[in-house]
Amino acid sequence: MSQAQHSPTRQTATLRATGAQQLNVDPAHSAGAGLTQIELIWDEGKVERWIRFGRPVDDRIIDRQRRMLSFAPGSIFAFVRWQANDFGTVLSRIDILRALEPHEATTSIGFMRPGGEILLRMSTWPKVQRVLQLIDAIEQAGFDPADICPDHWRHVHNRLSANQDPRGYTLARHAVWLARRALSS
Repeated sequence: MSQAQHSPTRQTATLRATGAQQLNVDPAHSAGAGLTQIELIWDEGKVERWIRFGRPVDDRIIDRQRRMLSFAPGSIFAFVRWQANDFGTVLSRIDILRALEPHEATTSIGFMRPGGEILLRMSTWPKVQRVLQLIDAIEQAGFDPADICPDHWRHVHNRLSANQDPRGYTLARHAVWLARRALSS
């Protein structure tokens, strides 16, 4: 998968495992207890695991091709995995996930500890590409994909799974989500 196939509109929107991307890491959180960790790898043209959006609270470089990102409980982020062999692509997947509190039940997800809540999961490059386009549309509408209602990601998953177009995310939907979130906190 090359950047020519999908080039995000914002430089800060994509966190690459190469370390070329500068991250804003929250110093109030330290790596460890209660955080969800994701191992990223970038071996150009072979294995590419990266974060499309989200706000990591810790970023630890392991070596030239690997790094570990940590997310605070409640964080929403997109985890993209792509892998190829000599004959072509063998894996294309995007997961939009919510990092969980230590007491919440988790779903195991490869390269992610301890796991998380799956809001959206799509496999095959055409569906992954469609999700990436929807993320771009959300950003172009002025929203941070990490801040929108988690139910919207579930809706997108269900509609794309049924080969239907999902509803767009609007300012009215976002206002309702913010009001609902304020009531529950």
